[in-house]
Amino acid sequence: MLVPALAGASSRPRYRILRARLWSADSPENRMRIVVKIGTSLIAPGGRINAAWMRSLVDQFDLTQHEYVMVSSGAIACGMSSLGISQKPRKLDLMQASAAVGQSQLMHTYERLFFGKKAVAQLLLSSDDFSSPVRYRNLCNTLNRLLKMNVLPIVNENDSVSVRELEGAFGDNDELSALVASAVQADWLVLLTNVDGFYHRNGKGKPQLLRVIKRVTPELEANCDSKSALGRGGMRSKLRAALRATASGIHVCIANGTEPRVIPLVLDRRVGTYFPPLRTKE
Repeated sequence: MLVPALAGASSRPRYRILRARLWSADSPENRMRIVVKIGTSLIAPGGRINAAWMRSLVDQFDLTQHEYVMVSSGAIACGMSSLGISQKPRKLDLMQASAAVGQSQLMHTYERLFFGKKAVAQLLLSSDDFSSPVRYRNLCNTLNRLLKMNVLPIVNENDSVSVRELEGAFGDNDELSALVASAVQADWLVLLTNVDGFYHRNGKGKPQLLRVIKRVTPELEANCDSKSALGRGGMRSKLRAALRATASGIHVCIANGTEPRVIPLVLDRRVGTYFPPLRTKE
């Protein structure tokens, strides 16, 4: 069934999203489906893959207990160093070339990190995969089959060929991660970045870290800082992702990926900014 995208959730083109249930009801009650989105600032600070940090993150995954889907940014930044590019490209063809080179490096790194632990699969998506009923159904079927086969899907935008995504249709994968989380009916969406969570400016005083946000408002969006140097998202796109995911009954947290044991701490609601679901799942 088609449902309309959230009104006011984004100034970008809105997509009509198909909903599909992917998992059987007889799964263990304590087993969770967790979508982890990783920002460019963590994966490739300065344009080079931070393999040591990526390994520390993968080691936090309880692969025997929970199901994971990763949404990984960083392809363009990773490709920059190999191509000898010192600053983020502005020309479209150069951005696409960087993405093509960097995506290969990313998947090679993930395959090494998960070797002996879990098979991984690459899915490169565009906005059409969510707005077309047939393509969305195929996407859900693919995710369903991969997870049933105990494979960990790794999702990214199809930056090497898609113009709309390079123009920021998904906000550096933030909103893409919310769409994926909704598609797989995840329990959690964890948005990892290089700050501790959402900071609220109140007058001229020091910005305050908000530990819980029950509802995303235009006033909160107005408090957002600009996007990062290599990424395309920023805190505003993370708020929009949280709004979309919580409306689908998903727990959301924005947290600092450099925090040791950030994943278990997020699930215990001990770090980051937490967004409770706006409704219960169907």
